[in-house]
Amino acid sequence: MNAATIIDEVKARKLLDSRGDLTIEVEVTLTGGVGRASAPMGASRGVWEVKPYPKGGVDEAIEKVERLISPELVGLDARDQRLVDAILHEVDGTEDFSNIGGNTAYAVSLAVADAASRAMGIPLFQHISGVIVNRLPYPLGNVIGGGKHVKGKGPDVQEFLVLPIGAENIVDAVLVNILVHRKVAEVLKRKDNHFSGGKGDEGAWATTLNSKKALKVLYDVCEEISSETEVECKPGLDIAASTMWNSEKQRYVYAREKIERDIDEQFDFITSLIEEYDLIYVEDAFHEEDFESFAKLTKKFADRLICGDDLFTTNSNRLKYGIEKNACNTIIVKPNQVGTLTDTWETVKLALKSNYIPVASHRSGESVNAHLAHIAVAFQCPIIKCGVVGGERISKLNELIRIEEYLGDEAEMAEIKVKG
Repeated sequence: MNAATIIDEVKARKLLDSRGDLTIEVEVTLTGGVGRASAPMGASRGVWEVKPYPKGGVDEAIEKVERLISPELVGLDARDQRLVDAILHEVDGTEDFSNIGGNTAYAVSLAVADAASRAMGIPLFQHISGVIVNRLPYPLGNVIGGGKHVKGKGPDVQEFLVLPIGAENIVDAVLVNILVHRKVAEVLKRKDNHFSGGKGDEGAWATTLNSKKALKVLYDVCEEISSETEVECKPGLDIAASTMWNSEKQRYVYAREKIERDIDEQFDFITSLIEEYDLIYVEDAFHEEDFESFAKLTKKFADRLICGDDLFTTNSNRLKYGIEKNACNTIIVKPNQVGTLTDTWETVKLALKSNYIPVASHRSGESVNAHLAHIAVAFQCPIIKCGVVGGERISKLNELIRIEEYLGDEAEMAEIKVKG
């Protein structure tokens, strides 16, 4: 046992996330250092996610850190992540972290890891994974926002994304995404008479254009920037279909566009978008229980990234079922959906073993911490979804640049190998 990594104190406090909502930050003090981590919160959350907080919200979560969690962790070695995370499950005693809250568990789990890495004097990603990882993820950036990420009129589709698959290093990848973001604003000024430069939760532009017109803008800009920079970038979408699904009608309700689509019509609509706009990535094209439609789309577009977020919620059991059904070839990884770093790794490990591409992802209500960059590298995620602009998004991108510099000549961009 290393005296420098023994947990001396665990405490929690209230902080604000990127939307100005209260969140929990946990601070873990070791003999050799202090680690901190705070939890993000999504606007659209899958029904299979763990409960973010107990019924009393952040205040009750803080009280339980001090009363229930801290006494169990003080004196333990912070390097033993599996033991720490197992204790969090034991203290909670439920299947969905409804007692202490999944955000609470995540903040504690990550703060312990952060503290251990600082005490040992190594980067967080190396503490989590060991020294052998050297690949950087491609940044998947939100350029135009819709759905629950914007207020008022806007596209029903939630996110219009860019992926710089031709970048040779993280700096080029980040800069290409920023160029796309800036150029899209210029085009929206011409195409959307109501565009005033407003942004949604993730720094994506807010427009009154409908989904197809907004996607056409992004597609054209990706073509232009790819030509200018000689770095290929491709458009993608997060449909967030569960937010549009009406179970009584058995239809997807595109409220702002006043269109309803049944399951077959939704499949045809998504197919048309992929084919017409050469989409490289499509997330949550169907509601969170429709494994069959996801499987059908994955079979039809085996060379594209067909991704599940609400479908899987970083849950290994949900992913196992998806693998059996051949639903998707890509999975969103949001650690606070499942609670701890160990739970997250179990899901990512299964994804990698099954040739699914894990995408480490932010939330719309995000913390300013850079931890997600380290998680993406440590867990060998070829893609990180963390936005394009905004301080809470840039913090992750800047950290990736630092990690690339730290790795030096050993640094490589990840390989994106699509299942099938």
